[in-house]
Amino acid sequence: MSEGEPLVNGGPETDGPKSSRTPKPDLCPEAVDEFRRKLKYFFMSPCEKYHARGRKPWKLMLQIVKIAIITVQLVSFGLSNEMTVTFKEQNLLFFKHLFLKGYGDQEGSTIYKTTDVYDHINYVIKRFISLQNLTAGNHAYKTINGNPIPLSLCQEFYRHGSIFPSNDTFDIDPVVEKDCISIHPMKPFKEDTLRKGMNFTLDFQRLLSVKMYLNLKAINLQTVRHYELPDCYDFSIRIVFDNRAHSGLIKISLESDVEISVCKDLNISGSTETTYHFHMLLLLDSVVILACVVSLLLCTRSVSRGIQLQFEYRTFVYRRHGKTVPWSERLEFINGWYILIIISDILTISGSVLKICIQTKELTNYDVCSIMLGTGTMLVWIGVLRYLGFFQKYNILILTLRAAFPNVIRFSFCAIMIYLSYCFCGWIVLGPHHENFRNFDLVAYCLFSMINGDEIYSTFTKLREKSYLLWFFSRIYVYSFISLFTYIILSLFIALITDTYETIKKHQQDGVPLSELQAFMSECRDLPGSGKYLTDKETSTCSCFPCLCLA
Repeated sequence: MSEGEPLVNGGPETDGPKSSRTPKPDLCPEAVDEFRRKLKYFFMSPCEKYHARGRKPWKLMLQIVKIAIITVQLVSFGLSNEMTVTFKEQNLLFFKHLFLKGYGDQEGSTIYKTTDVYDHINYVIKRFISLQNLTAGNHAYKTINGNPIPLSLCQEFYRHGSIFPSNDTFDIDPVVEKDCISIHPMKPFKEDTLRKGMNFTLDFQRLLSVKMYLNLKAINLQTVRHYELPDCYDFSIRIVFDNRAHSGLIKISLESDVEISVCKDLNISGSTETTYHFHMLLLLDSVVILACVVSLLLCTRSVSRGIQLQFEYRTFVYRRHGKTVPWSERLEFINGWYILIIISDILTISGSVLKICIQTKELTNYDVCSIMLGTGTMLVWIGVLRYLGFFQKYNILILTLRAAFPNVIRFSFCAIMIYLSYCFCGWIVLGPHHENFRNFDLVAYCLFSMINGDEIYSTFTKLREKSYLLWFFSRIYVYSFISLFTYIILSLFIALITDTYETIKKHQQDGVPLSELQAFMSECRDLPGSGKYLTDKETSTCSCFPCLCLA
């Protein structure tokens, strides 16, 4: 009987109770020994399989090759992605220095007077109009049909509002309206153009915000030095004057959304090295895809054989003992490492295809590609632990993690409930008075930092000048959180892992309790080099055990 050939036509349709099934004790010893030997061979290590049947560890060798080429691919893409991210960040900093008046000063991001608002708006408009004479880079206006896209200046305000703070009275219509004007870069602009020429005035009692929209383009030429084709960038800049609080303080912020597009009419003189580098990268990506496809097929075949053998074992136990096989033993046939490698291969193949599209300038989605390649590389490195697990000194880590995983999940679920309760409490109570608790995300970051010993002193000191009740609550809140998570929950978590480690270590010294499957296989005393695994005795099996042979 061959390894991939099913032992039976099919298992029982339903698994009845143990007492309702009649055992079949009349199975010949040769068939039982052969099936036991087949199970033992399935769970052998690659080296043992090589000694048993001369089967070369192709999957192991392929995983080693994959690690090398995938790591080289990831490093190459990482350098390109680093240049892209650096170019975005430097342009954002450039836009802030160019368009925000007094950027870098302590008061550069806030203004207090109405005249300052008009001064800052005029400053942005003049800088936009004079962009070509000011920038030291290769920035230009974004165009539509050859015409530059104008600057859009918009104000948002309440439809109607009459506020009299001296009398504590007001009359307000909360419906928000928006008014926009366009300013073309090719037309002259003076200080009083907004108020007189364009009739753009601000009613600060009703004003919510002023937003300015700019569209610029740039080319990232630093990739040429690394023998890569450059990308063209479209920057959508938004400058916001925020007056929603009506507190007399108007905050100024600048944000930039970037869209990477394909440059047209590329012409790089003396591009022999660039072409060679481009073809080498495509060759590397193609080799990675080929290796991952082969690995995917081999691992999928191994998983399929494991599932098939699991059905054979279920049928064997059912027909011999008249009972069902528990799920804990069924899952032993499903190799989780193969599932991990399959996911890694799928991510790496998808990321490599996307990387080829990026290199050929068909697509420019660097973020999705980096996530796929990064996750795939991480999983393929972790997958190598499967082969280290065949050595006893390295296997203890894997066994400890696997044994502790169910308890860790249950323990973490309870700890997360307590953690979320502190997050909600800190957000509601301390949020209005402490910047680290201003929203739910900041609360989660701050509390996690305190678990690791950070942010403790600053969290205390920033609430020093508040009311006594708030000061007292904040102390109880922080003291109880640190005591609970740092001294109790974290210690229990470590004790949980340590106890599992000691149990695994004791099992390795005194012997591991065997399941029924492992006890059944342990009765096979044949060594891998005995030669008994070279051929399967189909004739003997089918004559003594015909119910488990295919027609």
